[in-house]
Amino acid sequence: MQKRIVVVKIGGSTLGSHDTTLEDLVELQKQGKSLVAVHGGAKVSSEWLARLGIPTSFVNGLRVTDAETLKVVAAALGGLVNKELVVAIQALGGRAVGLSGCDGNLLWASVKSPEMGYVGEITAVDPSPLILLLKAGYMPVVAPISFGSVEGRVTLLNVNGDTAAGEIAAALAAEKLIFLTDVDGIHDGSGQVVPRLNLAEAKDMVISGVASGGMIPKIEASLRALTTAKVVRIINGKVAGALRDDITAKARQTESGGTTIVSE
Repeated sequence: MQKRIVVVKIGGSTLGSHDTTLEDLVELQKQGKSLVAVHGGAKVSSEWLARLGIPTSFVNGLRVTDAETLKVVAAALGGLVNKELVVAIQALGGRAVGLSGCDGNLLWASVKSPEMGYVGEITAVDPSPLILLLKAGYMPVVAPISFGSVEGRVTLLNVNGDTAAGEIAAALAAEKLIFLTDVDGIHDGSGQVVPRLNLAEAKDMVISGVASGGMIPKIEASLRALTTAKVVRIINGKVAGALRDDITAKARQTESGGTTIVSE
């Protein structure tokens, strides 16, 4: 029987000198946890776009992606960021394989809207490559670059990392989806962390405008994940031991701050 899977979305803003995300992943893998890591890399992509003099903009937390931007984002996420993460995990004693949504028919997407350019909205997920890697004892490390069709031509598409994590968690019926961010969770209108939300309350956070920017795709991905996944957690990944503590929290019947989103 396949072990229950935890999907972890690593935000680029959480990886720094103080966080222990990669160490936590390796430790949890050694404990026998079945983990899938999904990463973004908006900061790295923006840095390379700036170096190349290519302007960039965001709408509701999603990068507007023309043909030139797509090339840079695909190279940054599927190449540099993905492979650096794999190397770092292996250097710590973990077993990891890097891939993108293009590999093994993992993620198929369609164009989200003409105004957004080559931004994909995932329409199908084949988790078979992830399951094969997990059964072989590897941690899949997934870049969200996907593939789809534009005007009858198969092409790469830029998919938001949070969106990809939500779809993957749903396809795997994950035990838990954890978003590692650089904030303490979802904040209400007064700036206080909301400890727990159900689906209706989470939707209202987006509709009312209380949730904005990069939190919007996280909440939308949570709603998708919870069609089959049990729980979603949004926590501050810059805190040492945050991921390890959150995954082992069930045994202590406590949760290490952040926001919990549940289906009921």
